[in-house]
Amino acid sequence: MSDTETRGERIAKFLSRAGISSRRDAEAMIEAGRVKLNNEPVTHPAVFVKPGDMVLVDGKPVNEPERTRLWRYHKPDGLVTTHKDPEGRPTVFEKLPEDMPRVISVGRLDLTSEGLLLLTNDGALARELELPTTGWLRRYRVRVHGGVNPEVLKRLENGITVEGVKYGPITAGIDSVQRSNTWLHMSLKEGKNREIRRVMQALALPVTRLIRVAYGPFQLGNLPRGAVEEVNGKILREQIPFLRGK
Repeated sequence: MSDTETRGERIAKFLSRAGISSRRDAEAMIEAGRVKLNNEPVTHPAVFVKPGDMVLVDGKPVNEPERTRLWRYHKPDGLVTTHKDPEGRPTVFEKLPEDMPRVISVGRLDLTSEGLLLLTNDGALARELELPTTGWLRRYRVRVHGGVNPEVLKRLENGITVEGVKYGPITAGIDSVQRSNTWLHMSLKEGKNREIRRVMQALALPVTRLIRVAYGPFQLGNLPRGAVEEVNGKILREQIPFLRGK
């Protein structure tokens, strides 16, 4: 019998795998008193959940984590990537099909950004795919206002610091010029909050449209705007070593 079967797994990890939240958010939920184990309040994230235990979040039972699944979603602009928005703006998760299970996003796309957003029912997988150490490229098509000197883009290859924040290497090149706008292709591995917009603004090239076309081996392709499509389980395990032993 494995150690996990005898001792169980930490409750924050259990909630993450169940698609309730990330581990960090699960710890915040525990601290806020929103989680119970066998009807007893959970006060520390080191509590272990064993098979047959009953876990409640906000009084609602949490089902045992299902098999890991991943979806490609073509996010339109005008949606925020959060489950609840304090400003009342429409969210990605409100627009998903009703038959979708509870999912969380792999990283985020901001309100005015669009394109490929990966969704999963496994918080541990989401965390793994977000890490820069995973080494996956995020690829984008970016429209900026103004003409672009290719030499300026080369400044990004070794990283750049903007307002005290250091951004890692970014590969960028010109695709086309349309009147006062220039379309670029850009690739990066880290993906900090609003990274492309902030970096390009520092180069005096404000972004007017941003489309993510790939996240690691997964492509936006011809997926229609607003559509969601599950990744085949066999392909998922072929592309993600993290899952091969699961």
